[in-house]
Amino acid sequence: MTDNGSRYAGIAGRTAVVTGGSRGIGAEIARVLAAQGASVVVSGRDADALGTVVGEIRVAGGTAHPVVADVTDADALAALRQETEATYGPTELLAVVAGGGGRPSALADVTPEVWRAGLEANLTSVFLTLREFLPGMKERGRGAIVTMSSSSGRLPYHPAPQYAAAKAGLLMLTREAAFEAGPAGVRVNALAPAMTMNDAIRTHLPETMLANAVKSFPLGRIGTPTDTAEAAAFLLSDAASWITGVTLDVAGGQVML
Repeated sequence: MTDNGSRYAGIAGRTAVVTGGSRGIGAEIARVLAAQGASVVVSGRDADALGTVVGEIRVAGGTAHPVVADVTDADALAALRQETEATYGPTELLAVVAGGGGRPSALADVTPEVWRAGLEANLTSVFLTLREFLPGMKERGRGAIVTMSSSSGRLPYHPAPQYAAAKAGLLMLTREAAFEAGPAGVRVNALAPAMTMNDAIRTHLPETMLANAVKSFPLGRIGTPTDTAEAAAFLLSDAASWITGVTLDVAGGQVML
């Protein structure tokens, strides 16, 4: 579990939920929040992978609980919220990470079914998650949320069209939620990571392509899950108590707007 020794105010002792927490960026956010002292409910669809992440957190001395849930299912999200409350209490910190990409393709090659599935996984799922958790935060008058967009929603560079459109739409959804929830004392911000090292890149991307990708980043490397997880911890913490409705590009300088 990542722990750089720092402690962001407002994380220790809080109840946190991380969707898409079974691997990659979501798993690392769960580890970082647990290392900062939060009680973390780690959610995803892969029970075995969730068990691994939660086991790692517990071995490192953190507090975590796995919940299998499909974020495209409103009933499953209601059950996730209820189990969180029964286990650790009301959700105070929420990282909405679950989603999925797609192969780069021309717009005309995307079928209506693939288009709808991309929006369902990356935009509708976030709407459903916010719809489930935001009212309670507003009623209690406190809470912080981060959503997970992508540099694909910031720059047109031939990703999967349905993924790019969903991630761009997610940015406005985040701003709408922030505008609505701000007067109640709830903050909502978005993260937009660029290319981030994962098992697929590590295993399948040829070294020449990886080297070319690195050249596109002013900081001279691609991202790591920890880069985004530390940014998430900051935005969820009291250190960001006067920040809401923003998009933080965790992109090594690739996105400069």
